[in-house]
Amino acid sequence: MRYRVLDTPVDGVDMAGALAYVAEAVRNGDRPAFILAVNPEKVFVLRQDAFLRDFFEQAALLIPDGIGMVKGLKILHGVTVTRVPGADLMQNICREAPARGYKIFLYGSSEEVNAGVCEILRKRYPGIQIVGRANGFAAPDEMAALVDRINASGADILFIAMGSPRQEKWMSEYAGKLTTVKVCQGIGGTLDTIVGTVKRAPAFWQKLGLEWFYRLLCQPSRFKRQLRCFKFALEVLYYKFCFFSSTH
Repeated sequence: MRYRVLDTPVDGVDMAGALAYVAEAVRNGDRPAFILAVNPEKVFVLRQDAFLRDFFEQAALLIPDGIGMVKGLKILHGVTVTRVPGADLMQNICREAPARGYKIFLYGSSEEVNAGVCEILRKRYPGIQIVGRANGFAAPDEMAALVDRINASGADILFIAMGSPRQEKWMSEYAGKLTTVKVCQGIGGTLDTIVGTVKRAPAFWQKLGLEWFYRLLCQPSRFKRQLRCFKFALEVLYYKFCFFSSTH
């Protein structure tokens, strides 16, 4: 079910529910279903970007990627879910791919990273069908050929690792030309975390919902960005105890 945390839509779904949605979309979908991640920082980005705001409203599945969205769903709507990090959803889809017969195409990041991820995933999930791949540096006049390659591969699932808003703009422009893809997930920098060029927080920090704090410790330059997390929390509390209570 879709809710709004402040002015941003997000689905009250956990990892099992997200994976079930993917399975259903691959089995019965007739067009690419967009899966996008929502976190507190994205709330402020969408307020300033009309294209992204409209695109997220139209997405098939908006996963609660950040702990702030999980807490926001609980505080504002009484909905209890666990985080669904986009990077984890992508790898869980790959884990299920051999048994479910998913055909996967990887698009984005550098040539070295893209190729490295394919090799890692094939070793990690024996039997996975990675039917095609392409780095994220294709020129605009090469996009028609790329779309043809994706269609010829017969891919069911397309992972796009180009960062926001590039990956959303690509989906908006080209997804309508895809003939076999049923699920299209924007995964940002996930491929870099798989090959290890970018480190994720240890599992302990992730379980505590403090992955954002770990990144801040590792990259103090993120401080201004992380201030949005505190602003988000204050807005949620204001909405809950001031605005919401005054309207009920």
